[in-house]
Amino acid sequence: MKEYTLYATMGAGFESVVAKELNNLGYETNTENGRVFFKGTQKDIVRTNLWLRSADRIKILLKEFKAFSFDQLYDEVYSYDWAELLPVDAQFPVKGRSVRSKLHSEPDVQSIVKKAIVDKLTDQYRRRGFLPESGAEYPLDIHIYKDVARLSLDTTGQSLFKRGYRVEHGGAPLKENFAAGLIELTPFDGSHPFIDPMTGSGTIAIEAALKAKNVAPGIWRKFAFDNFDWFNKQLHPELVDEAKAQEKTEHAPILASDIDQSILEIAKVNAHNAGVLQDIKFKQVAVKDFATALENGIIIANPPYGKRLKDREAAEKIYEEMGQTLRPLSSFSQYYLTSDPQFEKFFGARATKKRKFYNGNLRTDYYQYWANKR
Repeated sequence: MKEYTLYATMGAGFESVVAKELNNLGYETNTENGRVFFKGTQKDIVRTNLWLRSADRIKILLKEFKAFSFDQLYDEVYSYDWAELLPVDAQFPVKGRSVRSKLHSEPDVQSIVKKAIVDKLTDQYRRRGFLPESGAEYPLDIHIYKDVARLSLDTTGQSLFKRGYRVEHGGAPLKENFAAGLIELTPFDGSHPFIDPMTGSGTIAIEAALKAKNVAPGIWRKFAFDNFDWFNKQLHPELVDEAKAQEKTEHAPILASDIDQSILEIAKVNAHNAGVLQDIKFKQVAVKDFATALENGIIIANPPYGKRLKDREAAEKIYEEMGQTLRPLSSFSQYYLTSDPQFEKFFGARATKKRKFYNGNLRTDYYQYWANKR
């Protein structure tokens, strides 16, 4: 079976998380900013698309080369055997990015790559300069960094965060793979209680339940590779069946609460769609009134950020309330994501550790408070 050079892409700061996920799946990895490289066959393309919780996409690296001029870029792209990859009617959109390189115009880079592929395919298929592009989509990517170009094929399609269960959401939901990445940074494996006391549309709690039940996060969806004419069509259903056989039913309690009953109803719909409604205990309660007899677990919350002054004052009051009710739960490891640099002051304790992430364009910190085990 042909082996490919593959790489996973992810949000900034999650490289080590994705690398660990790939290592746990048995792959040797090599990490760069925004990418984790590994080797694999078509089966591994299906497997990683199905199982990676915190990645964005899985891509095949087709070719890597130096590109100092547009002529050089054209010639290198033209020299690839495109007919082996693309059928005559393929749609092949080209996305381009160029950073710190002589060829800095991204629209020009994209159009040169597109022209080189069209010219090669019309030669290979003996078409007179016309390709219908009416068939399946093969999403291509050209990335140039410090004059080194990488040409890739996206096997995923819509980003892996689109699990397929979230039909409605609150005002500012975390993407599913972002929430999963936050969970991967904790010891949570389903054997200890899990609490999300400000659950909103439920994404963090749902991702925790999927992990606790060992549900493959991509199990409900289709991928770009499903439409590639050279891809083994039996692999995807086979690996879905294999994944379903590995699911678990038993796990420790998972609690999700919020002050807003209407958004809790949305969270329940999402949990139902993900098949985990019976695995999460939802409750309407303000964080200041939260209480539990559970011990030795994990708390993760994404409290309000308060970008405007009035909102910030309200958010800081919530941080104080969180400190009063959650800080005493010292047998729990606690993790809080917020963009407020004053969070520790209002929560009333210094974090054991902090990690920086970008939620969209917003800089956030992940405050980690490790448990005093009883």
